[in-house]
Amino acid sequence: METGKISTWKVAAAYIGTVVGAGFASGQEILQFFAVFKSRGLYGLVIATILFIVFGYIIMDLGMSLGSKSHLEIIRHTSGKYVGGVIDAIITFFLFGALTAMIAGSGALVNQQFGISSLWGNIIMVFATVVTVLSGTTGVINSISVIVPFLLTSAVGVSIFTIVFMPAKPEASFTAVSSELIQGWFWAAILYISYNMVLAIAVLGPLGKNAKSKKAVKNGAIFGGLGLGLGAIAIYFAISGNIIDLTNVEVPMIYIAGRISMAIQVVYAIVLIAEIYTTAVGSLYGFTVRITDVNSKKAPYIIAGTALIAFAASQFGFSNLVKYLYPIVGYGGLILLASLLYSRFKSA
Repeated sequence: METGKISTWKVAAAYIGTVVGAGFASGQEILQFFAVFKSRGLYGLVIATILFIVFGYIIMDLGMSLGSKSHLEIIRHTSGKYVGGVIDAIITFFLFGALTAMIAGSGALVNQQFGISSLWGNIIMVFATVVTVLSGTTGVINSISVIVPFLLTSAVGVSIFTIVFMPAKPEASFTAVSSELIQGWFWAAILYISYNMVLAIAVLGPLGKNAKSKKAVKNGAIFGGLGLGLGAIAIYFAISGNIIDLTNVEVPMIYIAGRISMAIQVVYAIVLIAEIYTTAVGSLYGFTVRITDVNSKKAPYIIAGTALIAFAASQFGFSNLVKYLYPIVGYGGLILLASLLYSRFKSA
């Protein structure tokens, strides 16, 4: 990307693309962080939307001011050497965690959609991801900009169709069961933003540097945050209307798409698995470049070894990873959010 050439709409699209991953489009994040709290979950989503705008703007504005080539410049500027080192470690850890969640998600998807063992989905995703990263191909990572619009459109489209044309099932017999790590709807919203920003900062910092102007950064954060919030709210309503059937479902939106038609379900599954693939590639690549030189002789062994460890960890299950790993990273990410706010108020 050329410096000074990124317009408002491209900033907004890149922001949305950074956050919208398999956890978002599968519906599992929205289910566990918001829908389980029933109507109060909607309040949480409104707060999350506002915070997407606020923190998206702060990070991109810092990226522009500091000329950031990566997240490290922003972290060191806002947090100092030692706290910044902790935040960097959290980001690196979550890159590995995201890879693990994507491998688990691929297994859950093929099991739910095709009725075959989730292990096959895990193995195929590991193989495809390792081969792609070993080849040095960055085209697949860049293809997220093509896949994400289809993914967001599919998720919102399925959700709106479900809300309008399919009657919601009563919640009378449903009791909210959230992770022990999430204490109430308000904390769910904070943790949701926190872990999303932990990963997003790696993209948003350089994005701010390459934005056309401060106005493009500001409006890009506003439209990007609103897009994310409205998309999440649409998924929330679709899930809320079917929540009794979804409490033990690994990929909620696949189930909901299947209520519309088998064809819609298959298309959604294909788009979702493409998103899982690009997210897995990006996570493995990001983790690898952070811990070693990808051009070194040992890099292939580290890439393969990392993927195999992630494969083993993925057996914990997709929904369990969202339930426990994401909140843990969210708590760690609170340090990042506090540092960003402190830096903003200090410079005001």
